[in-house]
Amino acid sequence: MRYTQLRAFHHVALEGGFSRAAEALNQTQPSLSDQVRRLEQTYDTLLFHREGRQVRLTTSGEALLRLTRNFFEAEDRIAEHLDLERATLAGTLRIIADSATHITGPVGAFRARHPEVFIRITTGNTEIVLSSLRNYEAEIGVVGKLPDAPDIDTTMLGHSPIVAIASPGLVPAAPEALDLADLLRWPLIFREKGSRTRALLEDAATKTGLTLTPVMEVEGREAMREMVAAGAGLGFVSRAELGPDTRLIALPLRDQVLAMPEMIVSLKARADVPVIRAFRRFAPVT
Repeated sequence: MRYTQLRAFHHVALEGGFSRAAEALNQTQPSLSDQVRRLEQTYDTLLFHREGRQVRLTTSGEALLRLTRNFFEAEDRIAEHLDLERATLAGTLRIIADSATHITGPVGAFRARHPEVFIRITTGNTEIVLSSLRNYEAEIGVVGKLPDAPDIDTTMLGHSPIVAIASPGLVPAAPEALDLADLLRWPLIFREKGSRTRALLEDAATKTGLTLTPVMEVEGREAMREMVAAGAGLGFVSRAELGPDTRLIALPLRDQVLAMPEMIVSLKARADVPVIRAFRRFAPVT
């Protein structure tokens, strides 16, 4: 196995074809194709399905790509370590969060210290966040609940209480707080099954002998907020996610310890990546 063969495979996989990879590496396409072919022959495995000018990774190719991502990222980190004249942090920091609300503080502080770093923020549930981290598609994740994951570093951001939200017209004489039993007086709008907020609320109701039955199930936090603002019923969010919205009022839940944890997560194997290490310095200690 030669370095040039691995590099050829890696760039073909990243670029999605031999032509683009050859251009990126400033090589001829026949030379690049030969390097990949020799790698496949040496180890008697097929790494790409060739479909005309397009290529698609085989199962073996996908596994190798995960390894070469790690390999070439380590190479980049070695170069960064040896480049003693490099004074500023640059590049891209990819963050995927279940809710971007929870990281506005750390992101703002990080940007002030490292303005040369471009930040890209996307959203996804816990499963998507962990998948993105493990596939090297993101550097930082933010989740509310983490399953057993020994390969993940975590830093707690804090807890935010869950509140009911409603349009002022639906609850004209809003009480200061609601018991869970009070929720039965109004139609309820729940997030999709799998929502952490919904799971906490339903578990608390079950423990008190109540069954909360929604009249509407909406996928996504923003869609749920729009239905609530239209007066369709009560919804539920963590207070940190509420934000300024004059169309909504917040109703605390009385005598209930219902709070959404939020934590920053990243892959332990990438702890020494400069942007990850730098961003974690701005995570609050709770």
